[in-house]
Amino acid sequence: MNAPPTGRKLCILGSRGFPSTYGGYETLVRYLARHMVHEGHEVTVYCRTRDEGRRSWITEDVRCIATHGRDSKSLSTLSYGLTSTVDAVFRRYDAVLVLNIANGFWLPLLRASRTPFAINTDGVEWERGKWSPLGRATFKAGARMTARCAPALICDSVAIGDVWQREFGRTSTFIPYGAPVHEDVPTDRIDALDLDPESYLLAVARLVPENNVELTLDAIERMGGRGPRPVIVGSANFDSPIEHRLKALEAEDKVMWLGHVDDQELLRQLWAHAGVYVHGHSVGGTNPALLQALGAGAPTLALDTVFNSEVLPIAEQRYRHDIDSLVDRIEHVMSSSAVRAEMRDRGRQIVRERYAWDDVCRRYTELLLSLADRETGAVAV
Repeated sequence: MNAPPTGRKLCILGSRGFPSTYGGYETLVRYLARHMVHEGHEVTVYCRTRDEGRRSWITEDVRCIATHGRDSKSLSTLSYGLTSTVDAVFRRYDAVLVLNIANGFWLPLLRASRTPFAINTDGVEWERGKWSPLGRATFKAGARMTARCAPALICDSVAIGDVWQREFGRTSTFIPYGAPVHEDVPTDRIDALDLDPESYLLAVARLVPENNVELTLDAIERMGGRGPRPVIVGSANFDSPIEHRLKALEAEDKVMWLGHVDDQELLRQLWAHAGVYVHGHSVGGTNPALLQALGAGAPTLALDTVFNSEVLPIAEQRYRHDIDSLVDRIEHVMSSSAVRAEMRDRGRQIVRERYAWDDVCRRYTELLLSLADRETGAVAV
C-alpha cells in the first residue's frame, strides 16, 4: 500500500491564539504550531482576537482564524470554543488538537463529523479557586463529556493522568510541556529596571487564588527589609483582591509589580538573574512557567504539591503552604551563592533531560498523525 502524504491539514483550537504572549496553553501553541509547519504540515490555529480587523491571516506560515465569542471570565472559553469547533467541522481537518476541557461540551460536533481529534486535559480546572461553584460544576461536566467523547486524552503530567484514571476511568497519553534552556543571558532589560542580578525575589503568576501569590506576599512582609527585593509579574482578568494588595504594597515601595509582561526577553532575563524564584501554583499539571524558570536557570522554590514535585523532585527546593516554611527556604537560598549556583545547574539539567521542546512537539505531532491515519485507514510502509 502507498504511504500517506507527509503533509497533513492540522488544527489547534481552544487557546487565545498564535503567537500569544500568555503562558499555559499559549506557550505550547507557540512551539507546536511552528514545529508542525517545519515538518511540512498545513497548520491552523483558532484565535480570540483579529489581526488588523481580519478574520483570517497568515503568521509565520501558520493560518490564524478568529471566530466570535464573549470576552468575559465565565463565557470566553465556552463561547470561543463553540464557534471555533463549528468552523473546524466544516473545514475537514485531518486531525485537531483541542485545548481546555470546557470545550468537552463541543466534542460531539467533531465526533459526528468524523474529524479525528485529541484533547489536552491540562490541570484540574474544577478545583480552581477563581471559579464560582457554577463555574467549577461546568468544568466538571466538561470533563465528563471529554471522558465520554474524546478518542485520545493527553495529560501533561503523570499525576494528572492518575486523576483522569481515578475519576473518569480513562487512560491518557503522557506528553509534558517543554521549555528552552538558556545560558549566558544578557542583563539589559533588568538593568533598565534598576535590578541587580541575584538581588531580587521573583514571582510570575496569574493573580488567582490557586497560584498563592498572597502567600508569597505574606512571606515578603514577614521578612520586611531584610529580604530580597520583591518583583511580581502577573495580572488578573477580573477584579482581584490580590491586585488591590499589590497596588498598596507598590505605593509603599515594598514590591515592584510589573503586571502582565508581553516581553518574552524581559521574562527570560528576570528568571535567569533572579536571586530566588517562588512558584506557588497548586492546581494543574506540568506548569510552563515552572519549566521556563528552571530552563533559564532560576534558583527555584516550588509549593510542595504532587504536580510540582513531579517536575522538581528535590525536597529542599519545595516549601509547605505556610509562611514560616517559605521564609526559611527563601533565606536559605539567598544566604549562599553556592546554593544558588547548584540550583541553577540542576534546573537546566532537569529541562534538558525531561522537557525539551523538540521531543514534546514531536510526540504531539506523532499522536495527531496517528489519529489521522486511523481515520483514513492509511498505513505507512
